Amino acid sequence: MLYDLPFLAAALLMVIGIATMLLRRNLIKVVMGLSLVEAGVNLLLVALGYRGGGIAPIFTNAPQDLMVLPTVQAMTLTNIVIGIATTALMLSFVMVIYRRYGTADADAVRRLRG
Repeated sequence: MLYDLPFLAAALLMVIGIATMLLRRNLIKVVMGLSLVEAGVNLLLVALGYRGGGIAPIFTNAPQDLMVLPTVQAMTLTNIVIGIATTALMLSFVMVIYRRYGTADADAVRRLRG
């Protein structure tokens, strides 16, 4: 049960993030929901790469079967960088939408578009 805790936490983060994106109309809250989904994916990647009793993959003389998987760590770091850039871009879009329409509510922006 304790080994399943990171997977449950990742699933919970992703479900909360998806629910936030679907149920909230404020564009900033939608961006926050996407950030929660990204955090859940990062936690899932780290949990998948964990090996009990494994060592860091920076040693050259260590046996191969005792190392933690370095590929998922690299993917997680890449995902963090891409997530930060995506979040910054989406927040800048929200700022432009707010300046143009005077609101960050997705429904109100959709009605004012015409």
